[in-house]
Amino acid sequence: SDLHSAPLVLPIAGPPLREGALAVRRGRVVAAGPRREIASAFRGRREVRWDGVVVAGLVNAHTHLQFTALAQVGRRRYGSLEEWSTTFDAAYAEAVEAADTDWAAAALQGAHAALAAGTTAVADVVTDVEAATAYAEAGLTGMAYLEVLGDTEESWHAEGRDRLITALQESGRPMGVSPHAPYTLDVAVLEDLALLARSYRLRVHIHVAESAHEREYTVSGTGPLARMVREIGFDFALLREGGTGLGPVDLLDGVGVFGEHCHVAHGVYLTADERRVLRKRGTAVALCPRSNRTLGLAAPDVAALLAEGNPIAVGTDSLASSPSLDLLEDVRALRDLAREQGYRAADLEERLVRAATEGGARALGMAAGPGRIGALVPGARADFAVFDIEADAREPYRALIEQGPGRCVATIIAGRSMCGRARSRNGRRG
Repeated sequence: SDLHSAPLVLPIAGPPLREGALAVRRGRVVAAGPRREIASAFRGRREVRWDGVVVAGLVNAHTHLQFTALAQVGRRRYGSLEEWSTTFDAAYAEAVEAADTDWAAAALQGAHAALAAGTTAVADVVTDVEAATAYAEAGLTGMAYLEVLGDTEESWHAEGRDRLITALQESGRPMGVSPHAPYTLDVAVLEDLALLARSYRLRVHIHVAESAHEREYTVSGTGPLARMVREIGFDFALLREGGTGLGPVDLLDGVGVFGEHCHVAHGVYLTADERRVLRKRGTAVALCPRSNRTLGLAAPDVAALLAEGNPIAVGTDSLASSPSLDLLEDVRALRDLAREQGYRAADLEERLVRAATEGGARALGMAAGPGRIGALVPGARADFAVFDIEADAREPYRALIEQGPGRCVATIIAGRSMCGRARSRNGRRG
């Protein structure tokens, strides 16, 4: 066993530990508590002493690591999702046409950037299958979600369905599926994907309520989003039939997409009734406020999601729509939004740090069992990050949110240091 100690440890599943320590064996936490108690119980073990604050590893619950290759798209502000999508699609098509874009290498670069910011697990949406293993190659845990986009009912049954099943079977590791959004697939395809996910016990991750025009699209098949989809050339039944009469959440709920095995990205334009549906289904919302800001969108109603008890997680989205893969920057943005929206409870910072750790773990289905992440408790993976900040035991979560972005000095996964400027004293005996 090794001991890891610090002036302050935030195990997430329990109260902050001033002068805390972890005992780690074979990549798992075997004990967590005050340093004096842990050092006594594991006398003679090697101790790694960290300066600053140790916190359970951050979980980026929504990103597209391969689009690190398209970071130039994310360096300006847009007026709408539709405007951003047009720019992004052109850049992506150019990258594909160039035939020299290495999506796996780009995803690996993104994975290392996430690691350097204290992220230990990701929900990585993968458009090009060669990028699917990059997060694991970098040492991250989590899951890749194969994206399904653009299929009509006809193309799905002709080849899309078999292509997805083959890719999942040949992946060599558990993977999820990501139906892109309710406006980029035929409703019949969404329904079949929901059935496939339940039959194969796949986790699901989907963009929902990101565009201000998504509701108009699903209800009546009209509006700017509908125009963009038609211009792309998608011939969906919903457009031919003049919509479904349902908002995006009710539409997806009706075809069986939601459940505890599913989490959604963005949720910017959710109504109170739609938040209630997601809550009832146990479906978490991964909030990505800096990406929303880049696209000129409204802010998600963080205060309502917290007050009503919706399960939430935090994501950065990709560098094609966000300035960095530093998850704590998004946590800080959510904190500021919640305050602006009137959230006054004293637990705000703690709840948002929990959303970025165990909330993300729950969204990925990794908050329990032998693969547990997001908390430093006996039996969980020894995944944690070290931040070079003042160890404020009175307001530790606030200190982490305000001082932590850009100040991760080490990221440890399964007890092994993966990156960072470690400020430890190896070999110290407890």
